[in-house]
Amino acid sequence: MADVFGELIGQERVIATLRRAVAGDAHAMTHAWLFVGPPGSGRSNAARAFAAALQCPRGGCGECEQCRTTLSGAHPDVTLVRTEQLSIGVDLARGMASRANIAPVQGRYQIVVVEDADRVTERGADALLKALEEPARQTVWLLCAPTPDDVIVTIRSRCRVARLVTPSDEAVAQLLMERDGVPEALAAHAARAAQGHVGRARALARSEDARIRRHEVLTLPGRLKSLTDCIVAAENLVAAANADADELCAELDAKEMAALQESLGATGRGARVARHAQAAIRDLEDEQKKRHKRIVRDSLDRTLTELTSFYRDVLALQTAPHTPLINADLQDVIEPVARRRTPEQTIRALDVILDTRTKLEGNVAPQMAFESLLIGVARS
Repeated sequence: MADVFGELIGQERVIATLRRAVAGDAHAMTHAWLFVGPPGSGRSNAARAFAAALQCPRGGCGECEQCRTTLSGAHPDVTLVRTEQLSIGVDLARGMASRANIAPVQGRYQIVVVEDADRVTERGADALLKALEEPARQTVWLLCAPTPDDVIVTIRSRCRVARLVTPSDEAVAQLLMERDGVPEALAAHAARAAQGHVGRARALARSEDARIRRHEVLTLPGRLKSLTDCIVAAENLVAAANADADELCAELDAKEMAALQESLGATGRGARVARHAQAAIRDLEDEQKKRHKRIVRDSLDRTLTELTSFYRDVLALQTAPHTPLINADLQDVIEPVARRRTPEQTIRALDVILDTRTKLEGNVAPQMAFESLLIGVARS
């Protein structure tokens, strides 16, 4: 028999707690949960699996209608809040709070899953506070964030924390082989390169383009010979991130705009758009720009993660040569860099990468941030 927790690899301790809660253990169950863990550990998957188990008459069989509709996002009593925006503001928060107060119509609970609770603004948190403090009897909140500290204190203090961990490379590889039919060697390679990030491992295993992009990023430090090289490389990285975002957003943006215009009566020849309709269109365009910006930033963050793994391997060769490399397939590229620089220089390069991530979070222009990054790592 299938099980909704079956793909949460390496999370046995959390799963045991969730099973006790589903079984009715009064000490384990609570009305608000905060799922935290490093990128790729499966925070949102754990929350959705828990939601399915709570609705399932058999505690999460994975086969019944309650499980299937919850996991697919179609269950009428399970609201999945996902956003590509930079923040979750007061309007969306109020909508979640209103939804949470509705009695379940089909399942045992009214469940709200918020996949990016770290993006809730202070005003948004204020709008959620009463719903978390005084929830309806059958309401359960399932929030997700990288760490508890990423969530506004008034929210996290009212939640029980479920801490996920980074799964082992072996566990990730096994999942890729069993779930996706990936050959053993490729699964092992993807799992090691992804450093426990299940989604990234799957992308590397299934996409030749993703593997090519990773190779280009990891061989970049050895190709930076001049200031011009750094500026051109930064331009190419940012352009590639924007192209990815354009591709992901184009169809969705068009559908959203068409739906909004139709709802406003703004389609058709000679249609006149009233002032409130123009404001709604501007608001949608602003939200779409924020989504595009978020996708670009996420793409650039993956580049920073790849470069971090490269210089980690350089430092390992310099200081602990028997340590297994994350990017063992590129050892012939890493070794020359390790030989021609000191460990102190490598640490400075890692500091530059960390500083770049901080700059991007502070809304520094990506082009400027990456020019500074590549010049910094080339000179360190």
